Amino acid sequence: MENSPSAAALHDTGRKSPVAPGMVIAALLVPVLAALGVVSSYKVQTIHGDWIDRQQAVCRHLPLPTLEHVAAWSGPVLGISAMAVCALLARWIRRRCGVRIWDTWPGLLAFVVALLNVLAILLELFTLWAAHTPDGSGPVLGDCG
Repeated sequence: MENSPSAAALHDTGRKSPVAPGMVIAALLVPVLAALGVVSSYKVQTIHGDWIDRQQAVCRHLPLPTLEHVAAWSGPVLGISAMAVCALLARWIRRRCGVRIWDTWPGLLAFVVALLNVLAILLELFTLWAAHTPDGSGPVLGDCG
């Protein structure tokens, strides 16, 4: 009787290479989007601080800058986009290579950043909420007399 090769050996011969250039690009897009989301949330704070300084300089209330709202909304959008790219990358790796996302180095990078990005999304959502909440005490205009 002749021994035939096992089904696992036949399956491995047709497997495509686990790392493709597009996979690396998608994996690097996750940390870039996550970092841009955090930077935009930080930018909201600097825009708000500058707005308060301008109000104090002219001794009157000024309207909120539109750029503050744009930056506040872009934080969660970028953070959630990073999570979506990671989910699509996981699906692509599973279909193309038949392995889980953390079994390839680009997938592992995207997965770890996505896990850390959960905390960043919470910060970005808080920043968005704070940007749309009126100041209870209002800015102190200083000595305008």
